[in-house]
Amino acid sequence: MNAYQNKVQLEEAIVGVLKTVYDPEIPVDIYALGLIYNIDIDDEWNVKIDMTLTAPNCPVADSILMEVKDKISFIQSVKSAEVNLTFDPPWDKSMMSEEAQLELGFL
Repeated sequence: MNAYQNKVQLEEAIVGVLKTVYDPEIPVDIYALGLIYNIDIDDEWNVKIDMTLTAPNCPVADSILMEVKDKISFIQSVKSAEVNLTFDPPWDKSMMSEEAQLELGFL
């Protein structure tokens, strides 16, 4: 029996975990920054995350990707976690949530 009854509940748990991952140089979580492009959960509860970074030459890219993968993998019900890094489309500040834009002084 899975801890989560359906994919919607599991996706909500994944989003909750993603909101605990921060770029060390920006005091906003990666979800609010708009760095998560897609969360895919297949019928066997394998999770694939498509995400980007604020800059292609981000010095902490590897550690952020590993933190995302590790935290998603620890969620009960997740069979496996895969994180795909993409820069298409390139990230820009318009992808941030309103709260993140306010916190960083963009609004």
